[in-house]
Amino acid sequence: MQSVALAYRQLNTLILGKPQAIRLAFACLIARGHLLIDDLPGVGKTTLAHGLAAVMGLEYRRVQFTSDLLPADIVGVSIYQRDSGRFELHKGPVFTQVLLADEINRASPKVQSALLEAMEERQVSIDGESHALPSPFFVIATQNPTEQMGTFPLPESQLDRFLMRISLGYPPREAERALLMGEDRRSLLERLKPAMQAGAMLELQGRATAVIVSPALAEYVLLLLEATRSPGRFVAGLSPRAGQALIAAARGWAMLSGRDHLLPEDVKAIFLPVAAHRLQSADGSDVASALERLLANVPVP
Repeated sequence: MQSVALAYRQLNTLILGKPQAIRLAFACLIARGHLLIDDLPGVGKTTLAHGLAAVMGLEYRRVQFTSDLLPADIVGVSIYQRDSGRFELHKGPVFTQVLLADEINRASPKVQSALLEAMEERQVSIDGESHALPSPFFVIATQNPTEQMGTFPLPESQLDRFLMRISLGYPPREAERALLMGEDRRSLLERLKPAMQAGAMLELQGRATAVIVSPALAEYVLLLLEATRSPGRFVAGLSPRAGQALIAAARGWAMLSGRDHLLPEDVKAIFLPVAAHRLQSADGSDVASALERLLANVPVP
């Protein structure tokens, strides 16, 4: 865990005043999840994604999603070679360990759906053949507010593939002052040193799956799931897969705390980032506020 602590410290020198968001991002990746960063332009979404890849020592590629992007631009294409008389696979940028899908909601729904198989199965199909992706494999996507011009809301099936959705928001005043007076973030990015390698991340992921979940803790998660399914609160409650996502993310959070078992506090810490993007309020109210009230009212067994 020393490598994780070093990586965490490095990212906190890059993204100022956002330790909670950085820790959530680490927990998400340790849980083998994909991360959606949803916020206004210019608050550090892309910098955080690039920084995560750099400190983890993973291969990294970035795709700028635009309205004219095609699915083949992401997964690749087979091209006929006249000299050999055979088709040769030209792999797309998805064949990497960390794929930054920048401004994912500026691409068409057809292109967004091209990531579905990659995110769920860790493989892609090109011309009827399946091709495995590197391991570990993460998609870190950034998204602008849907009310901005030129954006296409992500469908529910795509949102559900992201283990967490986080926001950075504006930095605290003192952190922003340090940002204004400090060095350019791109220069700092170039000097970031890997704190771990791909093998270390795979080991952490394996250890996270062994974090103990007691029957009482499982009952608490079940109570939370059932509370979201109460009539009139949300359009539809959390699914069983969302419950599995809660357990996986809580295990990642517990790992960062140095524990080999889950506590209710772990579930509470990751509940909103895991649940909010999977729900729609039945009366149009704020989903996050409704989940905070729900979390306060559901008793711990």
